[in-house]
Amino acid sequence: MASQPQSLATNLTATRPLCSIGSFSREAQTRNTVIPSAASSVAGLSSSLSQLSFQNNNHFSSLAQDKNQPLGEPITFLSLNNLADNPGAIKKKRRVGRGIGSSKGKTCGRGHKGQKARAGGGVHPTFEGGQTKFYKRLPKIGKLKNSKFKLELIPLNVGKVQDYITMGRLIPERSDGVITMKDFVNAGMFPASSIKSGVKLLGDGKEFLKDKLHIEVPWASKSAIEAIESKGGFVTTVHYNRLALRAHLKPHKFPMKPESMLAMENEDGEDADGSELDVHDMHLLPRRARPPPKYMPYYTDYAKRGYLHPKVQLERKKRGLKEIH
Repeated sequence: MASQPQSLATNLTATRPLCSIGSFSREAQTRNTVIPSAASSVAGLSSSLSQLSFQNNNHFSSLAQDKNQPLGEPITFLSLNNLADNPGAIKKKRRVGRGIGSSKGKTCGRGHKGQKARAGGGVHPTFEGGQTKFYKRLPKIGKLKNSKFKLELIPLNVGKVQDYITMGRLIPERSDGVITMKDFVNAGMFPASSIKSGVKLLGDGKEFLKDKLHIEVPWASKSAIEAIESKGGFVTTVHYNRLALRAHLKPHKFPMKPESMLAMENEDGEDADGSELDVHDMHLLPRRARPPPKYMPYYTDYAKRGYLHPKVQLERKKRGLKEIH
């Protein structure tokens, strides 16, 4: 009867490997401990169990140590529900006029009366107590002195004028064949709103000039005058103030002349409807103003072909050009 338990233990140990509780010791699962004899079965089983318990204790102690170690800062992803400013980025504004306990009550920190206590009051940062301000004590130099008298001239080369004539876009509107700034606007070379002080004629592209031109512009360079006159043309520099420039570019803004006046000014005197008169002759335009003293030397100089020089006026009369009033 005593041999039966020994044989049962032998069969168990021979067919099933010894393992620890759970799945913490993989070495014990793969180890097959076979008891060679029935006499040493009890001693071998006890030693195996003691080894397994020792390994399990070491494994659980290592897991406990891993749990005590810090895992680091958790990762957070930016989304609409956690979107916010950094701490301290927005400071709450102090509310004034909320009692003496707020340190800004009653007068709200402005004191009693005076210019600085009023709503919208205060002095300018450049105010110096009534004495002349520093920037007004400085002299006017350079652009600060003459900036409001600066002329905004549109540069126009004679080569471009010749190109527009060749294309058939630049056609003189006046009966005497003189090209003016209004013809430049009608040809689409630049809009009327861009002409602030006038046009300056330049000599770039003069080698392509081939037509005989008569031009009236406020300003012209020496090379442009020589290029046009070399082909038999003539250049006249005419002064335009703001009112004269508006009357020249937009004569339809001014009232029409009466029929009796048109009949008197008509050269033939046959038709009183003004069909043979120019557009500027059909409207009541203001009288042209004289140049200011600053520009008077320019328009009285023959080298600049100023319209006030007697030689220029005589040359225009010889060529059959209209008189500049």
